[in-house]
Amino acid sequence: MSMTPDIETIRTVAHAVADAARVETLKYFRKPLAVDSKRADFDPVTIADRAAEAAMRAVLRRMRPDDGILGEEEEAVRGTSGLTWVLDPIDGTRGFISGTPTWGVLIALQDAGGPIHGIIDQPFTGERFEGGADGAIWTRGDARVPMKVRATTDLADATVLTTFPEIGTAEEAAAFRRVANACRLTRYGMDCYGYALLAAGHVDLVIEAGLQSYDIAAPIAVVRAAGGIVTDWQGGPAHGGGRALAAATPELHAAALALLNG
Repeated sequence: MSMTPDIETIRTVAHAVADAARVETLKYFRKPLAVDSKRADFDPVTIADRAAEAAMRAVLRRMRPDDGILGEEEEAVRGTSGLTWVLDPIDGTRGFISGTPTWGVLIALQDAGGPIHGIIDQPFTGERFEGGADGAIWTRGDARVPMKVRATTDLADATVLTTFPEIGTAEEAAAFRRVANACRLTRYGMDCYGYALLAAGHVDLVIEAGLQSYDIAAPIAVVRAAGGIVTDWQGGPAHGGGRALAAATPELHAAALALLNG
């Protein structure tokens, strides 16, 4: 039987993990960097990804040795506590190697029901977007601002984000375009930063496909803590990966869901 730690313990551990990743990622950002590919169609990975995840895991081994770990770059660790830390050391490696500050470090704590706490950290800008049982907050240095999603209810007034214009399969891309054509503004290339902007009240929708669990667990926790909704394209849980629809309001979520499903 799992025993979820108190919120201050969760936050202390999550911030220690994020701090460790900041150190490693900033060593390599906008520096000459060798890039490998995990697949023939170019799925980039660098020493920054591997070093950051190793540092994150070292913190967890020290502070939460009984918890599981699921990360992008190393094998999963099965814990005994019923809790799992879900890590993406650099979400948006394509952006990272291009020098754009739209990548981020993702950290989530989840139980059997899904994510309960999350951080989207942008080391270069110094921004940290955090969400959990005690709400959602944006921090940079000493600045602390509570986060809340926008109140937009009409797609015609909405800004929608996705990472890639081609968004997955041809069928998925067509579904996205149905929503985008109904929205006021569409922007591309944000990776996890798009979910952070949604939680902070700057945009209204994020729609993606082809995700892994480590891509979406932390954004789910952050967006939900700010009052938003995150599901798959059928309205079910999204933390296992695949397709994700994040919306600021129930009205936008319902309208986008209808268009995604034709």
